Amino acid sequence: MMTTPQSTGNGAAITIRKLDMAYGDFVIQKNLDFTIRRGDIFIIMGGSGCGKSTLLRHLVGLKEPARGQVLYGGTDSLWEVGEDERQAILRGVGVLYQKGALWSSLTLAENIAMPIEAYTDLSAQDARELASLKLSLVGLNGFEDYYPSEISGGMQKRAGLARAMALDPDILFFDEPSAGLDPISSKLLDDLILQLRDSLGATVVVVTHELASIFAIGTNSVFLDPDTKTMIAEGDPKKLLAESKDPKVRDFLTRGTGGKPQ
Repeated sequence: MMTTPQSTGNGAAITIRKLDMAYGDFVIQKNLDFTIRRGDIFIIMGGSGCGKSTLLRHLVGLKEPARGQVLYGGTDSLWEVGEDERQAILRGVGVLYQKGALWSSLTLAENIAMPIEAYTDLSAQDARELASLKLSLVGLNGFEDYYPSEISGGMQKRAGLARAMALDPDILFFDEPSAGLDPISSKLLDDLILQLRDSLGATVVVVTHELASIFAIGTNSVFLDPDTKTMIAEGDPKKLLAESKDPKVRDFLTRGTGGKPQ
């Protein structure tokens, strides 16, 4: 396994220790060990069926590991604390799901205000104003009263991102954010992720197979292999491209050309 230096930051946001993922007796991945540092844009990558989205489910507390630990801040294991404490930890994260997961019957402002009203003491009017602010941060100022069906796919992704940021999370998770987007919309979303990381100081974790996004925004990564059912590389994707000798990693990062990324 090739290891490259971690990106600079102020310590660990999430630490994975000897993690095994399984559905019953069927093992997805085993013996995963890596650290997501504060300020990282951390890429979870690998071929189809390697368990990228399953790993994301473990990181956001939706699935309990078969073995091992998911440590927030290096000390709090999600599955070794009580339910109330686990929920308190997870309120510090936001998730952008692959299809946006917006409520179709609610306006954009209502979608974003929902978690604000549920988890804070703000009034409905204050929650609405905060929702408008979140929409403006993702370039959707003036679209508060639109329904998801009335905007484009790229705008839906941005609205989903605004909702993920509703409670000012320390960590943002993205599940295939570019799925279904044209190259221009995908590039705009990548630029937005970079801007938000820099302006808000958030840590970002992205599940993706899109090479353009991997190289444009990734500062650190882990590569999951479906054959050996474990991680076979970690580090800055650009350094992995330049230095990795593993043919699976190189084929993935060059789409089988063995040369420059496609």
